[in-house]
Amino acid sequence: MYDLLIIGGGPAGTSAGVYASRKQLKTLFVTKEWGGQSTVSTDIQNWIGTPSISGNDLAKSLRSHLETYAGNHVTIIGDQIVTSLTKLDEGYEATLSDGSTHVAKAILICAGSQRRKLDVPGADRFEHKGLTYCASCDGPVFAGQDVAVIGGGNAGFETAAQLLAYCKSVTLLQYGDAYKADPVTVERVLAHENMTGILNAETKSVEGENFVSGLAYKDMSTEEIKTIPVTGVFVEIGMMPNTDFAANIVERDDYRRVVIDPWTQKTSAENIWAAGDCTNVRYHQNNIASGDAVRALEDIYVTLKAK
Repeated sequence: MYDLLIIGGGPAGTSAGVYASRKQLKTLFVTKEWGGQSTVSTDIQNWIGTPSISGNDLAKSLRSHLETYAGNHVTIIGDQIVTSLTKLDEGYEATLSDGSTHVAKAILICAGSQRRKLDVPGADRFEHKGLTYCASCDGPVFAGQDVAVIGGGNAGFETAAQLLAYCKSVTLLQYGDAYKADPVTVERVLAHENMTGILNAETKSVEGENFVSGLAYKDMSTEEIKTIPVTGVFVEIGMMPNTDFAANIVERDDYRRVVIDPWTQKTSAENIWAAGDCTNVRYHQNNIASGDAVRALEDIYVTLKAK
């Protein structure tokens, strides 16, 4: 039996893995891939300690760091996901996608989440060529340019607010006749002189040749097709946390995020912790995920070894 099973190879899971090794916890580390969502970014400028790094290089760095310090304490299984968790009299049994089963006293869920993809013509073609799902990662690349944000929830308006700091103009498209973000946030962001909000806008296609040059949408009030000339498109239409394997074990919110105690990262289930984008914390970023996972690991160690 392992002391700990860590699920996920992004900044959260990897940080926890390094700390687990340093604390000499017998740990099983399972990941499908390394790096988390940031692997799609060509230039990450806010990973603390590294002024600029690509998503792929960040993934390689995370993997190298854990493999360097894994030693005899952390066993790494790659190219696998956890498909189910089962509570035992002592600990938990995890079933992997290859059918193998493993038992651990404690679980740390760092499985992350997936951005809901924009499903219109041109979206796939122009991803990384003007269309992005991460303003924190890619936003500064569009300084001085006209950009669009798709999605009128809190994430969309927070993205717009961030972009207004350096973009020439920001146009936000909301499907439906009302924004879903907090009213105070909506009022504050739309008050900016370089900000435009459009309601009843159904995104139809992303336009361009080699890079994005426009975004076409249907005015749902008039049925008219209109095109906005933009060089950047930021998609904020929701997240899909990778938590279904634990649905019957831990409490989740309406968005399928694992509910945690932010003081300890503990979930509703005994000896299960969670960190990163799969949790119901307010902000999701690489640095936050890493720190939250370290907090969880410290609490796991105290729970397993110091009491």
